[in-house]
Amino acid sequence: MSEPLHIALAGLGTVGAGVVRLIETNADLISRRARRPIRITAVSARDRTKDRGVDLSPYEWVDDSAALAARDDVDVVVEMVGGSDGPALSLARQAIAAGKSLVTANKAMIAHHGLELASAAEAQGVALKFEAAVAGGIPVIKGLSEGAAANEIERVYGILNGTCNYILSTMEDTGRSFAEVLGEAQKLGYAEADPTFDVEGIDAAHKLSILAAIAFGSRLRFDAVETMGISRVRPADIAQAHSLGYVIRLIGMAELDATGGTPRLFQRVRPHLVPLDHPLAHVDGATNAVVAEGNFMGRLLFQGAGAGDGPTASAVVADIIDIARGEKGAAFSMPAGELGAMEPADSGHRQGRSYIRFTVPDRPGVLADITAAMRDAGVSIESLIQQNRSDAGEVLIAIVTHEGPESAVNEALRILDGSDSLSGKPLVMQIVG
Repeated sequence: MSEPLHIALAGLGTVGAGVVRLIETNADLISRRARRPIRITAVSARDRTKDRGVDLSPYEWVDDSAALAARDDVDVVVEMVGGSDGPALSLARQAIAAGKSLVTANKAMIAHHGLELASAAEAQGVALKFEAAVAGGIPVIKGLSEGAAANEIERVYGILNGTCNYILSTMEDTGRSFAEVLGEAQKLGYAEADPTFDVEGIDAAHKLSILAAIAFGSRLRFDAVETMGISRVRPADIAQAHSLGYVIRLIGMAELDATGGTPRLFQRVRPHLVPLDHPLAHVDGATNAVVAEGNFMGRLLFQGAGAGDGPTASAVVADIIDIARGEKGAAFSMPAGELGAMEPADSGHRQGRSYIRFTVPDRPGVLADITAAMRDAGVSIESLIQQNRSDAGEVLIAIVTHEGPESAVNEALRILDGSDSLSGKPLVMQIVG
């Protein structure tokens, strides 16, 4: 058997401790599959005294994680510190510059700096691997970059944040409010004390931008992802969707738009209505799922645990095994310099159906104002549902449109902007077709 591959771990939270546990538990199996032993040389974290449920005494403790990059007895640095910048990015840059391969579960860092790190890794002849950064233990990056490599990907979309999916599916099952279920998710550890990155769609947008770069051979453009979270979804929206044959899920979607002849990249994260007969409608709890559609392979569905120490550690160690085998490859399936600089697509050109929820005062003439705005903007209404008056004196009106351009819906909302017929900002959710 070949010489061991020596790794250093920076960050010993849930996933970092899980990596140690996995390597120790499955050491023989991993060695046989990697065709060489995997050895942990050194570890680093902020608190040396914390009980992490694993024995760290066999490994050298390093207080400054940046020092891992300079060690001669380290071949691969595994970064699980987190954060798009700061110590994580500094360690990543130093490790690659020192000729060491880098494995990370840090989607924020890859979404913001992945192109820079990929270019540096290619120049140094080392690997940059980040399977665990998207969808936890689901091998979707490997599936797109290897399994679907011969296909022209037409669209990639899915449920990319387990926290949001848990909240929405629990609201669906119980009829409880967003705030109530969010509090429960925080107690269970599914949501952070500050849940903004999850519930406002930022975490999903990080992941979508990475998937889009791999699927379409495009440069990372996190700043071009249209992002809206789930905090405005009400139990009434979920009930109305169900009565119409849909569930609500936070969907990240990316596809090419050839309108005008020059391909542009459309990227969006927002709540959608998903038909009950669609595979994503049955993804419940903290599960993730990604759908990829290719011109020869058809539709592929990747589904599984999107977070947690076991699944995410599994993806991290799978990347380490690839490096041990000598499988480095391009981080984004092709050399960084060959990734296309695609401009963002205008969502107004998109054709589809929409769900629009209005919160209105309970008085005559309101419905006429809304339908007149729809008529003037060229929006065709498929169905309209008006709920009974709430204790606050408000009425909810839900409209489902016929297929048409999103620009028409935007124009209708522009006409209604500032109208005294509305007592709150309308909520628009597209329908997955």
